[in-house]
Amino acid sequence: MTQRVIILGAAGRDFHNFNVVYRDDPNVEVVAFTATQIPNIAGRRYPPALAGERYPAGIPIFPESELPRLIAETQADTVVFSYSDVSYATVMERAVLTLAAGADFQLLGPAHTMLQATVPVVAVCAARTGAGKSQTSRRVIQILRELGERPVVVRHPMPYGDLEAQAVQRFATLDDLDRAQVTIEEREDYEPHIAQGTVVYAGVDYGAILEHAQAEASVVVWDGGNNDLPFYAPDLHITVVDPQRAADMRSYYPGAVNVRLADVIVINKIDSAAPDEIERARQIIAADNPRAIVVDAASPIFVDDPAAIRGRHVIVVEDGPTVTHGGLAHGAGWLAARRFGAALIVDPRPHAVGALQQTYLDYPHIGRVLPAMGYGNQQIADLAETIRRTPGDLVLVATPVDLRRLVNLDKPALRVRYELQEIGAPTLHDILARFVMTRKDTP
Repeated sequence: MTQRVIILGAAGRDFHNFNVVYRDDPNVEVVAFTATQIPNIAGRRYPPALAGERYPAGIPIFPESELPRLIAETQADTVVFSYSDVSYATVMERAVLTLAAGADFQLLGPAHTMLQATVPVVAVCAARTGAGKSQTSRRVIQILRELGERPVVVRHPMPYGDLEAQAVQRFATLDDLDRAQVTIEEREDYEPHIAQGTVVYAGVDYGAILEHAQAEASVVVWDGGNNDLPFYAPDLHITVVDPQRAADMRSYYPGAVNVRLADVIVINKIDSAAPDEIERARQIIAADNPRAIVVDAASPIFVDDPAAIRGRHVIVVEDGPTVTHGGLAHGAGWLAARRFGAALIVDPRPHAVGALQQTYLDYPHIGRVLPAMGYGNQQIADLAETIRRTPGDLVLVATPVDLRRLVNLDKPALRVRYELQEIGAPTLHDILARFVMTRKDTP
C-alpha cells in the first residue's frame, strides 16, 4: 500500500528531502508540506515542474499549526520532520502532536539525504544559528584560493519567491542578485561571497545545482544554513560552535548531529565568551566527538569610524536569523555599541511597526536591538519605518549585507563587520593545506 506522508519544513530542507527521498518513490505519496519559521511561505504550492510527473498538480503547503487537521483529512501515515535550529523539546512536541493524531513520526538521516559530488566538498555547518558560519566559510574560501583551488559556494536554500524560477540559481555579480530580486535575508548570505569574487549557487533542486557547481569548481564549499546538516556528503566537515551557548550543542537539532559528525570543530567567539563557557564547550567536544580537530577562533568587530559611536544614542540593527530563531538577545552591533562608548542603546521595541511587532511577540527574548527582517518588500518597509520612528541619532548596521544600500535610512549609519580570526594552532590553513595535499596524493 502507498504510504501517505506529510513533510514538516521551512522552505529548504523539506524540499530537499522530498526531491532526494520521495519524489521518485512509487510507494510514497507526499500529500502536503507544512511551513514555519519564515513568514509568507505557507499557502503556496510546490510546483509540478519540481514535484515531478507523479504530482501533476504539485503539492500544497500549509501552516504547521494545521498539522493535526491535515493528518486527519489526508489520512497521513507518516510525518517527516525536515527543518533545523529547533530544541529537542520542539521536535518532541511535534512528535507528540503527530502520534496523538494517529500518524508515525520520522527523522531522515544524513546517509539518505546527502548527495555525492564528483569533486571534493568542504562543508561549513554549525551547532546553532549565529555561531559564525558565514565568516568561517569566507575564511575557508580565502585559504582554498591561496592553495590554488577554484572554490564555488553552494548555499543552503532560501527559496522565498517563485519556486520554479528559483530551481537553480547562479550568482556571480551583484547585478545577478538585483535581477533575481532576492530578499535581504538572501543578500546577507550571497553578497559577501560575491564581494570575494566567489560564484554562489542556491535554489531548490540541489541535485541539479550540484551538476552545475561541480562543473566549474575544483572544490565545492557547502555554506550551511541555520544548524542544518549538509545536503552533499562532505570530504571535510567543519562545525562552528558558540561557547556562549555551549549547552545547545547537546539540546538543539540537528546541530548536535553536526557536532558529532565534524572532522573539525571551530570554537568561535573566544574573544567575547567567558572562560568557563569556553571550557564547557571543550568538555562537550571531548566527550561527544573526541576525534575532531579543534580550532580556536575569534570574531573581531570592525567599524569604519569607531570614534563616531562615542557619546551617541544608537539604534542597533542585528542579523535577523541570529536574534530570532538563533536565540540570541543581541549580536555584533550591540557589542560594538558597548565597546566603542555609545551613551545609549535606544530600545526600538516601542516604535516597531507592522511585521516587526509580530517578530518581537514571537521572539520575546530579543533585547534592545532591531532584527533585520527582510523576507519581502513589506518587511523592508517596516524596518525602515521602525528606524525612522526610533529616536536615535546613529544607526549601527551589523548585518552581513550593507543595509544602507537597500533601506532608505533617515539617520546617519555605520557598518559593523566581523571576520573569523584563528587563535593559536592548528589553524584552518594548516587543516585545509593538509586536506588539499591529501586529495591530490589520492589516485
